[in-house]
Amino acid sequence: MTRQNYLFTSESVSEGHPDKVCDRISDEIVDLVYREAAKKNGNGEAQMDAWEVRVACETLATTNRVVIAGEVRVPKSLLKQDKNGNILEDAREFPIINPSKFKSAARKAIRAIGYEQDGFHWKKAKIDILLHGQSADIAQGVDNAADKQGEEGAGDQGIMFGYACNETPDLMPAPLYYSHKILELLAAARHKGEGDAGKLGPDAKSQVTVRYIDGKPAEVTQIVLSTQHLDASWDSKKVRKVVEPYIIEALGSLKIADDCNWYINPTGKFVIGGPDGDAGLTGRKIIVDTYGGAAPHGGGAFSGKDTTKVDRSAAYAARYLAKNVVAAKLADRCTIQLSYAIGVAQPLSVYVDLHGTGKVSEDVVETALRNVMDLSPSGIRKHLDLNKPIYARTAAYGHFGRKAGRDGSFSWEKTDLVKALKEAVAA
Repeated sequence: MTRQNYLFTSESVSEGHPDKVCDRISDEIVDLVYREAAKKNGNGEAQMDAWEVRVACETLATTNRVVIAGEVRVPKSLLKQDKNGNILEDAREFPIINPSKFKSAARKAIRAIGYEQDGFHWKKAKIDILLHGQSADIAQGVDNAADKQGEEGAGDQGIMFGYACNETPDLMPAPLYYSHKILELLAAARHKGEGDAGKLGPDAKSQVTVRYIDGKPAEVTQIVLSTQHLDASWDSKKVRKVVEPYIIEALGSLKIADDCNWYINPTGKFVIGGPDGDAGLTGRKIIVDTYGGAAPHGGGAFSGKDTTKVDRSAAYAARYLAKNVVAAKLADRCTIQLSYAIGVAQPLSVYVDLHGTGKVSEDVVETALRNVMDLSPSGIRKHLDLNKPIYARTAAYGHFGRKAGRDGSFSWEKTDLVKALKEAVAA
């Protein structure tokens, strides 16, 4: 029987956390490639078919230094050319990347986050671009599979999980939902320059512990927040005075326990932050990115990857399906696992766990999921319309539990499969 009374904790990190700076830069590179691909050439055609875009981009950031490395397949506008317009290649016959637009994208991201500190400044940081063309050995797993099967093959093997529950309006676990919301409100106040909140720095971490009673979020018992501040004279008491109203606003109707423990900048002042205080890497906050530990994780990061990489696209599809299962009231909680093999289009397995809350059996839902959505990489990309520059916004405050945008962003948060799922399980 599922446990009903317990404490559960999740954490979030802000857009200025060193790892999130790297996630943002990597996703800005993905968006840059999709934007450039869509630009028209002299014949009025797109420079490159968006289906052909390939990006696997990793970022490292430390004191006034950013290194961007990985493999890409990009349009001609992002490649080095000689005076006759011929694409230059390295000794391995990889096309040579022109670093200028990539560096510009990174600087714009750092500036948008708000880093203008001596140790990490959008204008002063040295940026190294170590991107090269995609290996033919890797490319064949996707491209050749398409030739053989008429479908695009998965870009790698792996397992991906999706999850949804009815604890919050966005069908996300409450501890993570509120951890994200605290940092989002503080970041908005910082960017607007609202009073003393305008003196906060970009780097921050939050953590919320929720008491569950009868399986439902009842109250917050622990609140942890460490936030960078630019005024070196501030102490923990001053920081709490600044941030407490935003924390209370973020928690909304969720009760703060009478004996709740508050840990605000518990180590004291926090002036040196971001990549100057601690090195950052792409893909180190995968639990923050997903469900805060409330659901399993397949281990693959999202940021910096185009959507042939099932680490990203299939995780989005699994969330989309799980959310629609809960939105259709087929269960109060739903975990979905998908598995793939490189070069193979359809998932090797589809697994559903309704955690004892299902109105129908798991095997019925598993069959229904395959009927309502093509779960090949190409099917996912078509259904969710993923071949777009929509990824920089995903880099902070979670890839899930967000509002679907008019630009096509967060399409996996829509609940437009509810009717089809209900019909499929009833058939």
